Amino acid sequence: MDLSYALTPFLAWLVAGILKFTINSIKAKQLAFGLIGYGGLPSNHSAIVSSMAALIAFKEGIAHPAFGVAVALAFIVMLDANSLRRQVGKHAVAINRLAASDADHPTLRERMGHSKIEIGAGIVTGIAVAFVVKAITG
Repeated sequence: MDLSYALTPFLAWLVAGILKFTINSIKAKQLAFGLIGYGGLPSNHSAIVSSMAALIAFKEGIAHPAFGVAVALAFIVMLDANSLRRQVGKHAVAINRLAASDADHPTLRERMGHSKIEIGAGIVTGIAVAFVVKAITG
């Protein structure tokens, strides 16, 4: 059994998370534990699905049916991150403004979804992780 297919998405998630935490900490000039979660650069979701598609391409080739499935899944995840989840974040901003005077209303998380640059950085991260895993595992 080739464990690289199970290990690669986990490593992509870990690398993207560490990069995101580091970038946010540098921007905030303090450890940015409060900024961990959805949104930010690079996109964890894009890194995860891109790493799997890239690993399949590197190991099996782009003609393999699994590559097609992986690419289709990657597109769904990335479109969702850029459209639906981003709109949810915009709605949260508006709801928080409307409910600002209500002390009982919990503040909704506003940072949701990703920009195209954040998704692109996730894709690059995922492909890089898959390349390293392929180089190590053969």
